[in-house]
Amino acid sequence: MLLKAFYSVRYFISTSARPLLAPFLVAMACLLTSVQASAFGFNDVAQRAKELSGKAFVKPASNLPKEIDDLTFEQYKDIRFKPEKSPWRNAKLPYDLAFFHEGHLFDQPVKMHEIVGDSVRDLRFDPNDFNYGANKIDPRKMRTLGFAGFRVHYPLNSSSYKDEVLSFLGASYFRGLGKDQQYGLSARGLAVDTALNSGEEFPQFVEFWIDRPKAGDKQITIYALLNSRRVTGAYSFIMKPGVDTAVEVKAQLYLRENVTKLGIAPLTSMFFYGKNQRSQTEDYRPEVHDSDGLLVASGTGEWIWRPLVNPKRLLVTSYTTSNPVGFGLMQRERNFASYQDLDARYEKRPSAWVQPKGRWGAGRVELVQIPTPDETNDNIVAYWVPDTPPKVGQPFNIAYTLLWQKDGEKSSPLSSVTQTRRGSGFQLKPDDSINLLVDFEGPVFKKLASTMKLDAIVSVDDNAKLLSSDAVRNEATGGWRMHIKLRRNEDNKPVELRGFLRGGNTTLSETWSYILPPN
Repeated sequence: MLLKAFYSVRYFISTSARPLLAPFLVAMACLLTSVQASAFGFNDVAQRAKELSGKAFVKPASNLPKEIDDLTFEQYKDIRFKPEKSPWRNAKLPYDLAFFHEGHLFDQPVKMHEIVGDSVRDLRFDPNDFNYGANKIDPRKMRTLGFAGFRVHYPLNSSSYKDEVLSFLGASYFRGLGKDQQYGLSARGLAVDTALNSGEEFPQFVEFWIDRPKAGDKQITIYALLNSRRVTGAYSFIMKPGVDTAVEVKAQLYLRENVTKLGIAPLTSMFFYGKNQRSQTEDYRPEVHDSDGLLVASGTGEWIWRPLVNPKRLLVTSYTTSNPVGFGLMQRERNFASYQDLDARYEKRPSAWVQPKGRWGAGRVELVQIPTPDETNDNIVAYWVPDTPPKVGQPFNIAYTLLWQKDGEKSSPLSSVTQTRRGSGFQLKPDDSINLLVDFEGPVFKKLASTMKLDAIVSVDDNAKLLSSDAVRNEATGGWRMHIKLRRNEDNKPVELRGFLRGGNTTLSETWSYILPPN
């Protein structure tokens, strides 16, 4: 088996060897075995990615038997890993592992390995490690299957219970949780040609190596091998669970062929409706979304906030910047009253903040917003696109920290947008104008004199006429409210708007950057 050859040093000692030489050779062989295995890490995975990139891509075929392939999503969810079968359950470690069964959309197995001290061993699939629930499935017929993914558990919210804190399942998707959070948006290893007419390519993590932690370890390390038709890659994930769970990501990519658009550190989320775009049906929930905005900290020091929308047709926008400080899809609204959903608990969904390591150079943060008829679809994608794409066959290195946040999430050091609302309010003579209200809050306002007036600096693109704009103190929150009134020229085209607050010659807020989707 290739993996066994990769992990071990094979050696043979001749029976005719001299007595003094044999013990020496045995000792040296053991030493070499230990050194090679203990050195296993990112560089080994990177070498595999490089070698894989030189081989023709073979599209994996589904290996699901009919009993599994025919399951609905609800039936698939009824297949659960038995907690007592965790390979670390009796080791008194701070972490536990659990695994996902193949099935439904997840029709290709991933190889799983564990790094234990000086050795690497396979983690093998056994159908008896799973409870099939109400499904009429014979585990004996499932032995040819494999794992679809895995999850990591850690006592995050209580010392007596190990919560799920990190999950890898499907393509290159993974999700993390900080303290008092519930799963919402996802991250991916890589995005290829997203929102292009040629179609998107979804690279897949095909193999994982998990470094077994020691008692008292505050972090866990996972390596992954990525593969797709045009890209291979090696990944390292170092997770540090906490109030903000941090995942240190390092990747080395190799292109088999050129790609049109390479999306680095992609995030995937859902926005159905919110304060700026009300529900089109009678729904008791005021808002439904995993994220409500894109936040960008540019390389020039500007902080930009774009509220999300659910457009009627595909919208792709971007922010050009060199060496970004960070970007993320954020869930700023943390009040249960804004959602009223006892099951989904959208107010507990994490924000995800990408913090680059090193200088990423010139490029853009791209935001893709896709129409969705309901909340079951992920319709929001954000990622970084470098101006200079990797060259075929040459290594492309990238590193960043991914923070899963709720309380104290990243924001402008000045003041931040807390809500965007669209509507005219009471009008004696309604017209065709569009009215927007934008609330800002932040520590900078506490330093202002009570008599000070702020200016709303607003601009619109050529598809609209700005009728009026102003800023007033919001006595209810201690912040400031910006009013904007405009008229759209052509209904079938979007309108780009930008606005921020200024006191004298001093900028006092992040930049509110909004798009009115076409009607």
